[in-house]
Amino acid sequence: MHAIQFHQFGSPDQLYIGEFPTPEPSEYQIRIRIKATALNRADLLQREGKYPPPAGESPILGLEIAGEVEKLGSKVQKWKIGDRVCGLLAGGGYAEYAVINEDLAMSIPENLDFVAAAAIPEAFLTAFQALIWIAKLQAGESVLVHAGASGVGTAALQLARLIGAKTYVTASAEKHAICKSLGAEYCIDYKTEDFAQRIQTLTEGRGVDVVLDFLGASYLEGNLQALGMDGRMVLLAIMGGAQAPGINLGMVLMKRLSINGSTLRARTLSYKAKLTHEFVEMAWAHFASGQLFPVVDTVFPWTEVAKAHQYMEANRNQGKIVLKL
Repeated sequence: MHAIQFHQFGSPDQLYIGEFPTPEPSEYQIRIRIKATALNRADLLQREGKYPPPAGESPILGLEIAGEVEKLGSKVQKWKIGDRVCGLLAGGGYAEYAVINEDLAMSIPENLDFVAAAAIPEAFLTAFQALIWIAKLQAGESVLVHAGASGVGTAALQLARLIGAKTYVTASAEKHAICKSLGAEYCIDYKTEDFAQRIQTLTEGRGVDVVLDFLGASYLEGNLQALGMDGRMVLLAIMGGAQAPGINLGMVLMKRLSINGSTLRARTLSYKAKLTHEFVEMAWAHFASGQLFPVVDTVFPWTEVAKAHQYMEANRNQGKIVLKL
């Protein structure tokens, strides 16, 4: 098969399409003929040599796919040849074919095409895990979503709206409109405003119940200030650094705060299968009805993968960037 690879760790210019062995499904896997795959920050980090795939997983970039079932493992019972599916991978999405455990595949709603479906798995499963499984966000509570116009951000806003939570976001001013359209009640321009102070003003000093963060060190003190009593923070990335000296941990103690870190890529098969099942149970009917939907910013042909990576690196996207095969 053909797959996107890179000559060596480095810039997007290292990416190229070349031949790679076609994967064979094990007994509980299905092989998918990929129609579309979506970009994630993890792809950029792996290309730079900073985020290797888990042991035993495909070295090819790409964490989510949409396509048609093309071959079945000997013990597969849930799918048949020709089924339209999407799913989350630990690697291997930037290719013509990929294999996935049958329990991690999700049937594509009839109203969605492959491009839209490819933009669902990573963003929505990550947001679902963070908000529902870890933070246990409830109706009537409030959540601050950083990077509100990112793939995970746009998914988190929709899920929070679905369960009846009040949402605040940080995003650059030009991205506020899309955040509001997805349910954000207040948008904060992180370039010109102090988000912690704004949250305190907007909540009349109560703070928010949950913070969903991707920045890490650079936002930690502000996040602790923005959280209210018994607040919960979920950290999904450290784009703003890993070291945060000089932080007053007294806020954690006095406000009884909880800080949780989580990644999804290296989780066990059983964990990801349970997460996928519960996500589908909660959300899939809402995709079919149009109440939930993936936000796609730009679609590139996969031959322009370098341009797609450069576009993401420039932080220009509002929603997901998709590669179409």
